[in-house]
Order: sequence, then C-alpha cells, then structure tokens
Amino acid sequence: MNPTANVDVARAVEPHEVDKALEWEPRVGEASWWQTRQSRESLVERLLGLFTDPGAGLTRDKTRRRGLGKLLDWLEGQPGETWQDRWVASGADDAGFEWTDLPLQGHGTPKSHWRDELSTGLVLLVAGQAIRPSYPWLLRQRVTVMLTETRAASDPDAFQRLEQLAQHATPTARSDALNKLTWIVIRKGGLVSDITVGDCIELTAALEEHHFRGSAGRPLFYALLKETGVLPASAPLRLRALRIEGRRSVEQIVDAYGIECRPVRDLLVEYFTDRAPELDHVSLRAIARNLCRLFWRDLEIHHPGIDSLRLTPEVAKAWKKRLAFIRDAQGQPVRERVNFRSELVFVRAFYQDIARWAADDPARWAPWVAPCPIKANECATKKAKARVKSRMDQRTRTQLPLLPALLRAVERQRKDAEARITAARTTPAGGRFLVAGEEFERCGSGQARRVYVTEVAAGRRRNLTHEEEAAFWSWATVEVLRHTGIRIEEMLELTHHSFIAYTLPTTGEVVPMLQVAPSKTDAERLLLVSPELAEVLTAVIFRVRAGNAALPLVSAYDVFEQTWSPPMPFLFQRRYGTEDRPLTRSYIRECLVATSQSAQITVAGDPLEWRPHDFRRIFVTDAIRSGLPPHIAAKICGHAALDTTMGYAAIYPEDVISHHRAFIARRRTERPSEEYRELTTTEWNEFLAHFELRKVALGTCGRDYATPCQHENACVRCPLLLVDPAQMPRLQEIHANLVDRLQEAREHGWLGEVAAIETTMAAATQKLEAMRERAAQPSTVHLGMPDIRRDAGRFTARPDLG
Repeated sequence: MNPTANVDVARAVEPHEVDKALEWEPRVGEASWWQTRQSRESLVERLLGLFTDPGAGLTRDKTRRRGLGKLLDWLEGQPGETWQDRWVASGADDAGFEWTDLPLQGHGTPKSHWRDELSTGLVLLVAGQAIRPSYPWLLRQRVTVMLTETRAASDPDAFQRLEQLAQHATPTARSDALNKLTWIVIRKGGLVSDITVGDCIELTAALEEHHFRGSAGRPLFYALLKETGVLPASAPLRLRALRIEGRRSVEQIVDAYGIECRPVRDLLVEYFTDRAPELDHVSLRAIARNLCRLFWRDLEIHHPGIDSLRLTPEVAKAWKKRLAFIRDAQGQPVRERVNFRSELVFVRAFYQDIARWAADDPARWAPWVAPCPIKANECATKKAKARVKSRMDQRTRTQLPLLPALLRAVERQRKDAEARITAARTTPAGGRFLVAGEEFERCGSGQARRVYVTEVAAGRRRNLTHEEEAAFWSWATVEVLRHTGIRIEEMLELTHHSFIAYTLPTTGEVVPMLQVAPSKTDAERLLLVSPELAEVLTAVIFRVRAGNAALPLVSAYDVFEQTWSPPMPFLFQRRYGTEDRPLTRSYIRECLVATSQSAQITVAGDPLEWRPHDFRRIFVTDAIRSGLPPHIAAKICGHAALDTTMGYAAIYPEDVISHHRAFIARRRTERPSEEYRELTTTEWNEFLAHFELRKVALGTCGRDYATPCQHENACVRCPLLLVDPAQMPRLQEIHANLVDRLQEAREHGWLGEVAAIETTMAAATQKLEAMRERAAQPSTVHLGMPDIRRDAGRFTARPDLG
C-alpha cells in the first residue's frame, strides 16, 4: 500500500488550503505531566517493570538498574519540583552530547563504564516519559536503543501498524520515518494519533537547523501520518508544501522592507493591491522590491524623515547615482547595475499610474501626484533591446546547424545509459562488465535501490540510476521542445489529459492534438502531434506509468504564482525517494548542462551550453525559413503580437540575398527576351484572331493576349468572363441544371462531385447578379457634337485701340 497515492484524500484537499502551510502551529509543550511528577519509588518501580526482567538476570538489566539509580541520585540534587524541571535546571539539555560530564563532576577520574551506565539510565527516563529533552539534544544523541524502547513503551500498536504500511519503502527510508515519529512522541508526549501538522513542521525545522538536510527532506513519516488519518483532511498532501514558502499578502510583502513612513507604506500597499490582478505573484514581488527597497527605503536611509514623492533635483540625482551600481553591505559600489534603465522604468510607471488614476479617483490618489523625477529618455531601452536581439540571433544562428549533432548526442547518451544500467543489474556485486569500451565493477546493492558501479579506469564511483534518469529526461526535453517550440513551464505542465483526438469532419480521420495549458499569456492552444513527437510522448508515458494502470497523481508547485496545483497526472515526473514528484525547472536545466558537457559541441573552441528557451527560438526560426507564415507561427507559439514572433526569428542574411536573387531570376524568365520591333502581317492576323476566339456563349473572355485558357474552358467559374445580359436565360438554365446535378450527387454520396458543383453554382450565382446589374444600367444616350457660336471666345475691340 502506497501512502503517497491516496487518491481519495488527494481529491478532498482544495488548492487554497495548501497555501495555509505556514499557518500550522505545533503543540505547546506541557510544563508538567503525571510521569514526571512521580516519586522516585513509583518511578523506579514503573521503569524497571517496563524495561527489565528481574527473573532473567541479564547483565543489561543490571546495568540499567545501576545507571537509573546513579542518574536519579544526581537529579535529586537539582532544583525543581518535577524530574523535567530538575533535568532542565541541571544544564544537561544544553550540554548536548557531553551531558554525562555534569553528573561526574567532583568524582575524580571517571571510569569508562560510568558514562555507559548514566546513558543507559537516561534511556529509561526518556522512554518512560519522565523527562522530555529538546530536539537539539535528541538530534545530537541519536541513540537507537532509546528510540526502540520508546516505541515499545509509548504506542507499540501504532508504530507496528506504521511499520507495516512502510514495507514498500527501503529500510533506510522506513527507519528514518519511524525515528522522526519517535522523536515527536518523545518531545511532545502523548500517542502517535496526537501528532499535528505543526509538530511535523517543528521537527523538520529542527533537522534543517542541525544540518540534517537530507533527513529533513525525506517525506515518508508525513505520508504515513496522512494516510492513516492522523493528520486532518485539510493538511497539505506533501511535506514539501510545508517547507516551501507560499504566497504572501501585499501587506506582508511591503512590510518586509521596513518602510518607516506610514503614509507612504499605506500608499504602496494600495498601489500593489490595485496592480496585483494583472501580475503573477513573482512579478508583483519583483516590482515591490524595486519600489520598496531600491527606491523608497533607499531614500529613507539617505534622507531621514522624507515623507513626500515630490523629490528635489538634487535628491533624485543622488538616488539615480546610487542605483546605477550594485553595492555591498557597507554601501560600497561593487559593479554597475546591468538593468539600471529597467529599474527606472518601474519607478516612472509608479508616478505615471498615480497621476492617471488621480483623474478617476482624485480623493484617493490626487494628494500623491508629483512630478516624475525620471525623464522619458532616461528609460530608453531601444539600444539595449537591439543588442539583446542581436546576441540572441547570433546564438540561434550558431545553434541551428549544430542541432543534429545535439540530437545524436542525447540519443547516444540515453542508449549508453540504458545499456550500462541493464548490464549492471545482471552483474553480481563485485563482478565486472564492459559497456561501450568502458569497464565497470558492480558495487553492493544500496538500500535506496540505486545501482552504483566503480569505473575501473578512473577509479571513481558512479550512480548509474541517476545517470540513466538524467539521460532519459534530457532526451525527452530536447525532443519535446524542438518539435513543439513550447516554453519550459508549459512542457512541465503537460498531463495525460493534454492529448486530444480530433476527428476530421470530411474523412473521419483521427488526428492527435496536444493541448498546451495557459502559461505566460493565459491562452490555451492546440498543437498537432507529429509521429516523431508521438513516439517521444509514448516513451515518457510508458516510463512514468512503470507498469501501473494510470500515471501517478502529483501536485506541482507554480514558481510564478507560488501556489500548488491539484493532484494531476503530469507527464514529466519521476520517483524521488518514497514519493512521486513533478520535474522542476532546475532539474531540467541540470540535465541539459550535463548533456552539453558530455556532448562536447564547441564553437570557436568554447563549449556550447544548451538552454530550454534556445529550442523555442530555433523552432520559430526554422519554421519561418521553411515557408510557414509568421502569423501561423505566432499562433503555434502562443504569441499575442506578431512582432514577438519575429523577434524570435533569426533569419540569415544569405537567405534574404538568395530569395531576392531567385525573385529577380523569376521575373526575367517571365518577361520577353526580345526587344520591341515592327509587327509582321502574320503576327497582326494572329492578334486579330485572338479576339475572335474570345467570344463565348455567355459573353466575352477577358484573358490576356497570347495566353491559353487557364480554366480549361470552364467559363461559368472563370472570373475573367465578361458576362452578356442577353445570355441570362442560358445561364439560368445552366444554374437549374446544376441544382439537379447537386441533388443527384448528394443522393449517391459523391462528395468530390458535390464540392465541384457547389463551387460552380456559386460562380453562376455571382454572374447572374452581374448580368442583372448590367441590365439595370441606363442605356447610353448620344448627345451629339456641340455647335460653336460665332461670338464664342470673341470680344468687341475698344475704340481707343483701333
């Protein structure tokens, strides 16, 4: 039974409940309880009855009796009313691993067995719940017998049930889970059923603080509590949801920067509250960092008491000078800020938003309207964007011809990794095997079920399980990204439900489609699944299913919105320890870095590193170069603006030159090759005969001279036909005949004939309308030639001019 696959419980958890991970509080430790208040006689009788067998006469039991007596003798000399009070007052809890030095002070040189007796006596006190040491003390001791005796004395039935449920896990993971639950019971008291989500958070924090990060990340103990119903249904499904910081409110974001001016703090809270709906959570926090820390908090530090957005030129100039450099803790400049102008854009937008909003809500925003201290030319990023575009285009032009080499490299790495791990699994521990010219020696089987070998030539230990996983996911990532051009976050959000079967309405053919979930533009889109892409996705599904009927349901963490998704059958997921986890962006990048290093693809002697977004630029460039219209490429990539798509396309200059030369050559072949000359009689007669051949039944053909009929004399369809209104009855007869033929074709199911007749009928209908329009035009009226009167344009001469 898998505690990480409880589907019923998973469906009961709402996404908003996961965001409450930071609100769980641990149980408050009791100051006194009945075991710690027992008298010495009652306590000794109870502990010896639990942990010793008087009739057996074991040496271990004798040691426990002596150790318990010595330890109680020492604790009775400490101040306090309970054994817990005396333990804390003695300083032993703070002493950690060296706590045995305290009872032995003043006894000269201690014998070696004295410390062992004291430790054995403390096992009885802790397992018998007489004292409850702190987590730092428990994690430093890590005494196995103490944990075992506690499980046997405190809640044996619950621990046995949990151990049976964890049989599917490795011995290391199972022991780790039981130890963590035992630590919680020791520290908080009570039974396993009393453990809360806050207790799990508190223990995990203690493990991280004491550098047990590997143990802190093992989630089996939490999964066991979740499956057995100890934790409430509203608790997150995964321990990771408790360890990762969730969304923060706008007030929490602003208050984290310690702004002293309360009115400005309230203004920023209102500003970010109004802007939050249009931004993802990461972008909101990035803008808050700019306005709160880099802008206003910096002004408060250097100009104490400032309380207005109206900055003097001197103050604004000094702030810009400080912003231009990255500074250390002492305020000294380290290097220039690369995105200096971009940071200014946020501040300028802040001033402009307030001024614009003041027109709609003057009572709220008008008091804060002030001249913007940043001019428009200071935010100009045209040159910077042009440099970035040029650099990205050059990178794409370099990578595009090298893509086949990368594909061969990832395919070879995947097959080699599979061959190595397959050969290693069939080789006993200590045996040697040879794969691709490399000799390996199989190491002993690890408890984590991972396959380790030693490379004989280099003498280094290698984790073949990790190598095979990384090689497979590198291959899958490269193939999916290059075939689809989707973003990495969209690829990681693909689920088994993303496949859609689309049936063509005409032929009934089923076409597989891939539904890409909303990402950056919040717009879903469908992509055609090619046979090559289908083969890759089939391999991914087969691997993730691992022989099961369905893909595991896992929750993914959205780094942009800082929320957890509901459990879904994500395609890109893998087994991590005792639970299934979706792949993360960082893991994909690590796999591609390792692939880039092993592929050994260099440019000018430097190794070329491949990144997930490179394949998106390559996809767009290759698609447009191959003749795909840019607006179709924009739809495939999910771009809202065509300029964004063209910004991705790195068209080679030689492509422009070659296409221009081909255009010129095509124009030359279509133009006459001879110069103009006098026409011969034969040519003139042919010219006149051409116009005689243009007369047809429905009118006159308007095709160019010396050009054949392009429509095979289908005059009804031809747009060059100049219709004659006198032939309207003939065209009406043709149209009626077409109606009868269409009915016959539909009855017999001649779909091709139906399409052809419908096209002809549409053209005939258009020409009938043209005939009616020409018939409705008024006839031409001959006005004749005008007479010219004798005095027209003349004048009488002046007498004085003669």
